[in-house]
Amino acid sequence: MKSFASDNYAGVLPEVMEALQKANSLHARSYGADELTKRVTSLFKDIFEADVDVYFVFNGTGANVLSISSATQSYNAVLCSDTSHIYNDESSAPETFTGCRFFPLQANDKGKLDIKTISERLIRKGDVHYPQTAMLSITQTTEYGTVYKPEEIKAIAALTKEHGLYLHMDGSRFFNAAASLGCSLSDISGKAGVDILSLGGTKGGMMFGEAVVVFNKELSKHIAYKHKQIMQLASKTRFIAVQFEAMLQNELWRKTSTHANKMAELLCKSISKNRHVKITKPVQANAVFAEIPRNWYAPLQEHYPFYVWKDSTHEVRLMCAWDTKEEEILAFAEAINALPE
Repeated sequence: MKSFASDNYAGVLPEVMEALQKANSLHARSYGADELTKRVTSLFKDIFEADVDVYFVFNGTGANVLSISSATQSYNAVLCSDTSHIYNDESSAPETFTGCRFFPLQANDKGKLDIKTISERLIRKGDVHYPQTAMLSITQTTEYGTVYKPEEIKAIAALTKEHGLYLHMDGSRFFNAAASLGCSLSDISGKAGVDILSLGGTKGGMMFGEAVVVFNKELSKHIAYKHKQIMQLASKTRFIAVQFEAMLQNELWRKTSTHANKMAELLCKSISKNRHVKITKPVQANAVFAEIPRNWYAPLQEHYPFYVWKDSTHEVRLMCAWDTKEEEILAFAEAINALPE
Protein backbone atom coordinates (compact mmCIF):
# COMPACT_ATOMS: atom_id res chain seq x y z
CA MET A 1 0.00 0.00 0.00
CA LYS A 2 1.26 3.46 -0.87
CA SER A 3 -0.35 6.39 0.85
CA PHE A 4 -1.15 9.85 -0.49
CA ALA A 5 -2.42 10.90 2.94
CA SER A 6 0.72 12.57 4.23
CA ASP A 7 4.44 12.82 3.65
CA ASN A 8 4.64 11.84 7.33
CA TYR A 9 3.67 8.34 6.21
CA ALA A 10 6.92 7.94 4.25
CA GLY A 11 9.96 6.16 5.61
CA VAL A 12 13.39 7.54 6.42
CA LEU A 13 15.94 8.63 3.85
CA PRO A 14 18.85 6.16 3.54
CA GLU A 15 21.33 9.03 4.05
CA VAL A 16 19.61 9.91 7.31
CA MET A 17 19.66 6.29 8.52
CA GLU A 18 23.37 6.12 7.74
CA ALA A 19 24.02 9.36 9.62
CA LEU A 20 22.14 8.07 12.66
CA GLN A 21 24.18 4.89 12.65
CA LYS A 22 27.45 6.84 12.55
CA ALA A 23 26.32 9.05 15.42
CA ASN A 24 25.57 5.92 17.44
CA SER A 25 29.15 4.64 17.54
CA LEU A 26 30.52 6.63 20.51
CA HIS A 27 29.43 8.28 23.74
CA ALA A 28 28.86 12.03 23.62
CA ARG A 29 27.86 14.81 26.00
CA SER A 30 24.14 15.25 26.50
CA TYR A 31 21.58 18.04 26.02
CA GLY A 32 23.26 19.55 22.98
CA ALA A 33 26.68 20.08 24.54
CA ASP A 34 28.28 17.52 22.22
CA GLU A 35 30.65 18.36 19.39
CA LEU A 36 28.34 16.97 16.70
CA THR A 37 25.50 19.32 17.65
CA LYS A 38 27.92 22.25 17.75
CA ARG A 39 29.15 21.30 14.28
CA VAL A 40 25.63 21.13 12.88
CA THR A 41 24.73 24.46 14.47
CA SER A 42 27.70 25.97 12.65
CA LEU A 43 26.42 24.39 9.42
CA PHE A 44 23.05 26.10 9.98
CA LYS A 45 24.84 29.45 10.24
CA ASP A 46 26.56 28.81 6.90
CA ILE A 47 23.42 27.58 5.14
CA PHE A 48 21.20 30.41 6.41
CA GLU A 49 23.95 32.98 5.91
CA ALA A 50 23.38 34.48 9.34
CA ASP A 51 24.49 34.15 12.96
CA VAL A 52 21.43 32.09 13.85
CA ASP A 53 20.70 30.27 17.07
CA VAL A 54 19.35 26.74 16.62
CA TYR A 55 17.23 24.66 18.98
CA PHE A 56 16.48 21.06 18.10
CA VAL A 57 13.09 19.68 19.16
CA PHE A 58 11.15 16.46 18.91
CA ASN A 59 8.20 17.50 16.73
CA GLY A 60 6.47 20.26 14.81
CA THR A 61 4.07 21.24 17.57
CA GLY A 62 7.02 21.62 19.90
CA ALA A 63 8.84 23.77 17.35
CA ASN A 64 5.85 26.07 16.97
CA VAL A 65 5.19 26.33 20.70
CA LEU A 66 8.84 27.12 21.36
CA SER A 67 8.97 29.71 18.59
CA ILE A 68 5.80 31.47 19.71
CA SER A 69 6.56 31.34 23.43
CA SER A 70 9.95 32.95 22.85
CA ALA A 71 8.21 36.11 21.61
CA THR A 72 5.06 36.39 23.68
CA GLN A 73 3.57 36.88 27.12
CA SER A 74 0.27 35.41 28.27
CA TYR A 75 -1.54 38.70 27.61
CA ASN A 76 -0.49 38.71 23.96
CA ALA A 77 -2.27 37.69 20.77
CA VAL A 78 -0.95 35.81 17.76
CA LEU A 79 -2.36 36.34 14.28
CA CYS A 80 -2.43 33.36 11.92
CA SER A 81 -4.29 31.95 8.94
CA ASP A 82 -7.68 30.38 9.55
CA THR A 83 -6.33 27.24 7.87
CA SER A 84 -3.05 27.22 9.78
CA HIS A 85 -1.72 24.16 11.52
CA ILE A 86 -1.17 26.02 14.80
CA TYR A 87 -4.85 26.96 14.86
CA ASN A 88 -6.49 23.78 13.55
CA ASP A 89 -4.20 20.81 13.98
CA GLU A 90 -2.18 21.13 17.18
CA SER A 91 -5.14 20.67 19.52
CA SER A 92 -4.88 23.62 21.91
CA ALA A 93 -1.16 23.18 22.58
CA PRO A 94 0.01 26.60 21.30
CA GLU A 95 -2.64 28.46 23.28
CA THR A 96 -2.26 26.26 26.37
CA PHE A 97 1.51 26.57 26.64
CA THR A 98 1.79 30.24 25.64
CA GLY A 99 -1.42 31.49 27.25
CA CYS A 100 -1.96 33.70 24.20
CA ARG A 101 -5.14 34.39 22.25
CA PHE A 102 -4.91 33.16 18.65
CA PHE A 103 -6.85 35.17 16.08
CA PRO A 104 -7.48 33.39 12.75
CA LEU A 105 -7.38 35.56 9.63
CA GLN A 106 -9.11 34.46 6.44
CA ALA A 107 -6.66 33.08 3.92
CA ASN A 108 -7.15 33.99 0.27
CA ASP A 109 -8.04 31.49 -2.44
CA LYS A 110 -4.40 30.39 -2.62
CA GLY A 111 -4.19 29.73 1.11
CA LYS A 112 -2.09 32.81 1.85
CA LEU A 113 -2.49 35.84 4.08
CA ASP A 114 -2.41 39.14 2.21
CA ILE A 115 -1.39 42.55 3.45
CA LYS A 116 -4.91 44.00 3.52
CA THR A 117 -6.28 41.16 5.65
CA ILE A 118 -3.42 41.44 8.12
CA SER A 119 -3.63 45.23 8.32
CA GLU A 120 -7.33 45.18 9.16
CA ARG A 121 -6.60 43.06 12.25
CA LEU A 122 -3.88 45.29 13.69
CA ILE A 123 -6.19 47.06 16.12
CA ARG A 124 -6.49 48.33 19.71
CA LYS A 125 -2.79 48.67 20.43
CA GLY A 126 -2.31 49.77 24.02
CA ASP A 127 -5.88 48.86 25.01
CA VAL A 128 -5.67 46.93 28.31
CA HIS A 129 -9.03 45.33 27.59
CA TYR A 130 -7.75 43.62 24.44
CA PRO A 131 -5.04 40.96 23.87
CA GLN A 132 -1.98 42.79 22.61
CA THR A 133 -0.82 41.43 19.26
CA ALA A 134 2.85 40.42 19.42
CA MET A 135 3.34 38.01 16.53
CA LEU A 136 2.14 37.04 13.09
CA SER A 137 2.59 33.46 11.96
CA ILE A 138 2.61 32.33 8.33
CA THR A 139 3.09 28.83 6.92
CA GLN A 140 5.56 27.82 4.19
CA THR A 141 4.34 25.94 2.24
CA THR A 142 0.78 26.92 3.10
CA GLU A 143 -1.77 24.37 4.20
CA TYR A 144 -2.94 24.32 0.58
CA GLY A 145 0.51 23.49 -0.70
CA THR A 146 1.07 26.93 -2.19
CA VAL A 147 4.25 28.93 -1.75
CA TYR A 148 5.01 32.42 -0.47
CA LYS A 149 7.52 34.12 -2.78
CA PRO A 150 10.43 36.08 -1.25
CA GLU A 151 8.85 39.42 -2.17
CA GLU A 152 5.58 38.42 -0.53
CA ILE A 153 7.37 37.52 2.70
CA LYS A 154 9.34 40.76 2.62
CA ALA A 155 6.13 42.78 2.28
CA ILE A 156 4.57 40.96 5.23
CA ALA A 157 7.76 41.35 7.26
CA ALA A 158 7.82 45.09 6.57
CA LEU A 159 4.26 45.38 7.87
CA THR A 160 5.05 43.45 11.04
CA LYS A 161 8.13 45.58 11.71
CA GLU A 162 6.09 48.75 11.19
CA HIS A 163 3.69 47.59 13.90
CA GLY A 164 6.27 46.14 16.27
CA LEU A 165 5.37 42.49 15.71
CA TYR A 166 7.54 39.43 15.34
CA LEU A 167 7.18 37.28 12.22
CA HIS A 168 7.10 33.53 12.74
CA MET A 169 7.20 31.02 9.92
CA ASP A 170 5.84 27.50 10.35
CA GLY A 171 8.10 25.70 7.90
CA SER A 172 7.00 22.10 8.22
CA ARG A 173 7.41 21.85 4.42
CA PHE A 174 9.95 24.65 4.12
CA PHE A 175 12.30 22.52 2.03
CA ASN A 176 9.56 21.88 -0.53
CA ALA A 177 8.93 25.62 -0.80
CA ALA A 178 12.60 26.46 -1.40
CA ALA A 179 12.86 23.67 -3.97
CA SER A 180 9.75 24.94 -5.75
CA LEU A 181 11.11 28.49 -5.88
CA GLY A 182 14.62 27.40 -6.81
CA CYS A 183 16.03 29.67 -4.11
CA SER A 184 18.27 29.34 -1.08
CA LEU A 185 16.89 28.62 2.38
CA SER A 186 17.94 32.09 3.50
CA ASP A 187 16.05 33.82 0.65
CA ILE A 188 12.69 32.90 2.18
CA SER A 189 13.63 33.20 5.84
CA GLY A 190 16.18 35.53 7.40
CA LYS A 191 16.87 37.57 4.29
CA ALA A 192 13.13 38.07 3.81
CA GLY A 193 12.60 39.37 7.35
CA VAL A 194 11.50 36.25 9.24
CA ASP A 195 12.35 36.52 12.95
CA ILE A 196 12.03 32.87 13.87
CA LEU A 197 11.49 29.70 11.83
CA SER A 198 10.07 26.32 12.75
CA LEU A 199 12.05 24.16 10.33
CA GLY A 200 10.51 20.80 9.51
CA GLY A 201 12.62 17.71 9.07
CA THR A 202 10.28 14.75 9.51
CA LYS A 203 8.12 15.41 6.45
CA GLY A 204 11.29 15.78 4.40
CA GLY A 205 12.57 12.30 5.24
CA MET A 206 14.00 12.40 8.75
CA MET A 207 13.06 9.81 11.35
CA PHE A 208 12.07 12.43 13.91
CA GLY A 209 12.92 15.96 14.91
CA GLU A 210 12.52 19.56 13.85
CA ALA A 211 14.54 22.72 14.49
CA VAL A 212 13.80 26.24 15.65
CA VAL A 213 16.02 28.74 13.84
CA VAL A 214 16.29 32.14 15.51
CA PHE A 215 17.25 35.09 13.31
CA ASN A 216 16.21 37.90 15.64
CA LYS A 217 18.57 37.92 18.62
CA GLU A 218 15.91 39.56 20.79
CA LEU A 219 14.17 36.19 20.83
CA SER A 220 17.26 34.44 22.19
CA LYS A 221 16.96 36.00 25.64
CA HIS A 222 14.67 33.37 27.13
CA ILE A 223 14.35 30.66 24.50
CA ALA A 224 16.87 28.25 26.02
CA TYR A 225 14.84 28.16 29.23
CA LYS A 226 11.60 27.79 27.28
CA HIS A 227 13.22 24.91 25.39
CA LYS A 228 13.56 22.99 28.64
CA GLN A 229 10.28 24.19 30.13
CA ILE A 230 8.12 22.87 27.30
CA MET A 231 9.83 19.46 27.41
CA GLN A 232 11.52 19.71 24.00
CA LEU A 233 15.18 19.55 25.09
CA ALA A 234 16.40 16.12 24.06
CA SER A 235 19.06 14.51 26.24
CA LYS A 236 20.55 12.90 23.13
CA THR A 237 20.25 15.98 20.94
CA ARG A 238 22.92 14.72 18.57
CA PHE A 239 20.48 12.23 17.05
CA ILE A 240 18.26 15.07 15.85
CA ALA A 241 21.16 17.28 14.84
CA VAL A 242 22.89 14.63 12.74
CA GLN A 243 19.75 14.07 10.70
CA PHE A 244 19.69 17.74 9.76
CA GLU A 245 23.35 17.52 8.87
CA ALA A 246 22.54 14.76 6.40
CA MET A 247 19.66 16.83 4.96
CA LEU A 248 21.68 20.03 4.60
CA GLN A 249 24.94 18.63 3.26
CA ASN A 250 25.16 18.74 -0.52
CA GLU A 251 21.55 20.01 -0.52
CA LEU A 252 20.04 16.57 -0.11
CA TRP A 253 16.86 18.41 0.91
CA ARG A 254 16.65 20.02 -2.53
CA LYS A 255 17.03 16.73 -4.38
CA THR A 256 14.36 14.94 -2.36
CA SER A 257 11.94 17.88 -2.19
CA THR A 258 12.25 18.52 -5.91
CA HIS A 259 11.35 14.89 -6.54
CA ALA A 260 8.29 15.10 -4.27
CA ASN A 261 7.19 18.31 -5.97
CA LYS A 262 7.58 16.78 -9.43
CA MET A 263 5.55 13.77 -8.38
CA ALA A 264 2.75 16.12 -7.31
CA GLU A 265 2.85 17.77 -10.74
CA LEU A 266 2.57 14.36 -12.38
CA LEU A 267 -0.25 13.39 -10.03
CA CYS A 268 -2.16 16.56 -10.89
CA LYS A 269 -1.66 16.04 -14.61
CA SER A 270 -2.65 12.36 -14.44
CA ILE A 271 -5.88 12.63 -12.44
CA SER A 272 -7.10 15.92 -13.97
CA LYS A 273 -7.67 14.09 -17.24
CA ASN A 274 -10.72 12.52 -15.64
CA ARG A 275 -13.74 14.80 -16.14
CA HIS A 276 -15.02 14.07 -12.63
CA VAL A 277 -11.85 15.44 -11.00
CA LYS A 278 -11.53 19.16 -10.34
CA ILE A 279 -8.18 20.54 -9.17
CA THR A 280 -9.00 23.23 -6.62
CA LYS A 281 -5.62 24.81 -5.77
CA PRO A 282 -2.45 25.62 -7.71
CA VAL A 283 0.06 22.79 -7.43
CA GLN A 284 3.26 24.53 -6.35
CA ALA A 285 4.91 21.98 -4.08
CA ASN A 286 4.11 18.39 -3.07
CA ALA A 287 0.35 18.66 -2.47
CA VAL A 288 -2.62 18.24 -4.80
CA PHE A 289 -6.10 19.37 -3.77
CA ALA A 290 -9.01 18.07 -5.81
CA GLU A 291 -12.75 17.58 -5.68
CA ILE A 292 -13.86 14.04 -6.49
CA PRO A 293 -17.18 12.17 -6.19
CA ARG A 294 -17.86 11.13 -2.59
CA ASN A 295 -18.61 7.54 -3.63
CA TRP A 296 -14.97 7.26 -4.71
CA TYR A 297 -13.64 7.67 -1.17
CA ALA A 298 -13.95 4.08 0.05
CA PRO A 299 -12.73 2.15 -3.02
CA LEU A 300 -9.76 4.48 -3.49
CA GLN A 301 -8.75 4.67 0.17
CA GLU A 302 -8.73 0.89 0.42
CA HIS A 303 -5.49 0.89 -1.56
CA TYR A 304 -4.38 4.54 -1.55
CA PRO A 305 -5.20 6.32 1.74
CA PHE A 306 -5.71 10.10 1.56
CA TYR A 307 -7.32 12.84 3.64
CA VAL A 308 -10.74 14.25 2.99
CA TRP A 309 -10.03 17.96 3.40
CA LYS A 310 -13.53 19.42 3.04
CA ASP A 311 -16.30 16.87 2.91
CA SER A 312 -19.02 19.40 2.04
CA THR A 313 -17.40 19.98 -1.37
CA HIS A 314 -15.76 16.52 -1.68
CA GLU A 315 -12.30 18.14 -1.61
CA VAL A 316 -9.44 15.78 -0.85
CA ARG A 317 -5.74 16.29 -0.22
CA LEU A 318 -3.18 14.10 -1.96
CA MET A 319 0.43 14.34 -0.76
CA CYS A 320 3.60 13.14 -2.43
CA ALA A 321 6.81 12.33 -0.57
CA TRP A 322 10.49 11.76 -1.22
CA ASP A 323 9.79 8.09 -1.95
CA THR A 324 6.72 8.49 -4.20
CA LYS A 325 7.22 6.66 -7.49
CA GLU A 326 5.88 7.51 -10.93
CA GLU A 327 4.36 4.07 -11.38
CA GLU A 328 2.39 4.48 -8.14
CA ILE A 329 0.87 7.71 -9.38
CA LEU A 330 -0.05 6.18 -12.73
CA ALA A 331 -1.64 3.21 -10.94
CA PHE A 332 -3.70 5.61 -8.81
CA ALA A 333 -4.86 7.44 -11.92
CA GLU A 334 -5.83 4.13 -13.51
CA ALA A 335 -7.77 3.21 -10.38
CA ILE A 336 -9.69 6.49 -10.66
CA ASN A 337 -10.49 5.92 -14.31
CA ALA A 338 -11.76 2.42 -13.53
CA LEU A 339 -14.38 3.70 -11.06
CA PRO A 340 -18.02 3.93 -12.18
CA GLU A 341 -19.27 7.41 -12.97
